[in-house]
Amino acid sequence: MTKNAMNEISPRRGGKLLLELLESEGVEYVFGNPGTTELPFIDALIDSKKIKYIWGLQEASVVAMADGYAQASGRPGFVNLHTAGGLGHGLGNLLNAKVSGTPLVVTAGQQDSRHSITDPLLFGDLTQIATPAVKWAQEVHSAAQLPILIRRAFEDCAAAQSGPVFLSLPMDVMEEMTSVPIPPRSNVDRRPVAGSLDLLADELAAIKPGRIAIIAGDEISNHDATPEVVALAEMLGAPVFGSSWPAHLPYPTNHSLWAGNLPTKATEIHAAVNDFDCIFALGGKSFITILYSEGSALPEQCELFQLSVDGRDLGRSYPTKLSVVGDIQKSLKVLNPLLSEKLASQATVFSGLLEDARQQQRKRHEQLLLETTQLSSLEYIHPLIAAQEMARGIGSDTAIVDEAVVTAVHLRKFLNRNTVRRYSFLRGGALGWGMPAAIGYSLGLGREPVVCLVGDGAALYSPQAMWTAAHEKLPITFVVVNNREYNVLKNFMRSQPHFTSARENKFIAMDIVDPVIDYLALAKSMGIPAKRIERASDIAAAIQTGIATGRPNLIEILVKE
Repeated sequence: MTKNAMNEISPRRGGKLLLELLESEGVEYVFGNPGTTELPFIDALIDSKKIKYIWGLQEASVVAMADGYAQASGRPGFVNLHTAGGLGHGLGNLLNAKVSGTPLVVTAGQQDSRHSITDPLLFGDLTQIATPAVKWAQEVHSAAQLPILIRRAFEDCAAAQSGPVFLSLPMDVMEEMTSVPIPPRSNVDRRPVAGSLDLLADELAAIKPGRIAIIAGDEISNHDATPEVVALAEMLGAPVFGSSWPAHLPYPTNHSLWAGNLPTKATEIHAAVNDFDCIFALGGKSFITILYSEGSALPEQCELFQLSVDGRDLGRSYPTKLSVVGDIQKSLKVLNPLLSEKLASQATVFSGLLEDARQQQRKRHEQLLLETTQLSSLEYIHPLIAAQEMARGIGSDTAIVDEAVVTAVHLRKFLNRNTVRRYSFLRGGALGWGMPAAIGYSLGLGREPVVCLVGDGAALYSPQAMWTAAHEKLPITFVVVNNREYNVLKNFMRSQPHFTSARENKFIAMDIVDPVIDYLALAKSMGIPAKRIERASDIAAAIQTGIATGRPNLIEILVKE
């Protein structure tokens, strides 16, 4: 832009400038819940034909909606919250986004800075509140700062390790008139090819065939590297484990080398990989544990190799023989040919390993079938049977957003898919993510159908997300897996002999029965039809029907262990 053209820019308010910047970034949706400090920006949105405002009734829901959108679309989500209280409401799901590495640009309206020294209502130090949950936080002090800071926010949220960033937007800045121009977007290639790949190929080729296991992390799906990982696994004849607490399933679950997700206790992870001499972990955060167990997840004899775009996670918790920093897809495009050349003389051996993997997979399926046959005769619906029927009803293509902890591990055993980026799980662990995330997920997939699986307890954190689904007429089938208790907590107490609660079968604040929650009435109050399922044989058909309606609906499934 020439100097004369810059001088010809008509003054516009900060809110309008923000809108222009978002349009130039290709933003499709603003996820928000408006208040007084956001009104200048809300007013500017009236003129936009490119950006739609997605209205959530609570800030925690709004953040999760943007999270789901970013995960499904592969583009940063944009969030607009309301002052200190609204930011506080959103912190739980903001922490989820940080742990998941979801790229978000999060903003919150701030009180007019001209009377901030008088402690006005709604005022708070937003940057200090946000800092623990984001990569960085900054307040905008003038409208002229918006172009650089918005450009910086979108660049930085997507840079490794990706995650949310935060900007505080004072009301007077949004009202300020400015003629500042909008700079062009930068073109930054953030996907480097790793170094030392020749050395890594030498190391992997030296491992005895059948003694290597691969761990597939979330970066694979983030960078569309699944074909390269499949080629690597087949070349090595290596079983592929998913990480212990995943955000996605980045490897086809119907592939013969898929070995399922690792467990979440260090002792159990150790047992799962103890027969291998080498672990090649693709992407970070492979050995996430929930409850403490003594000992290391990584067996002493097992050499660890890692490839991740985020160098901070390499060698962080376990010693590594060689780890390299680089984009998984681009780096494997270099590594795989090097490795193929070194392993060419052993091709017959590796073909035999693939056939062994197919036989082991058949045995696992037979064992699972035996287990389901035994449990299907119960008078009630066991979570494993519910998971089997849910998977049958959902099918192989419909996207799944999963926050039903009681069935999640079981469900993954039944998924038979050759696609990735169609399953998303509660990676951060803070409840209240799933129902609103499903809204963003559907929007990120161009309003495709989504099945949201959510536990009865988790459904009570963000139930108002159903109103947004109804308001936007999104094809989301919410499935509430209801055991009317905090089953995970009870099971943990039962596993510890020193807990009096388990010995006496008395648990404080773990039974949602007095009164029971009427999820059907809750859904109907927000404009969504609902039905309750009490027989396992009805589950699949109910989900299929729900998907086929093309409208939001809720299904409650009563389960018991």
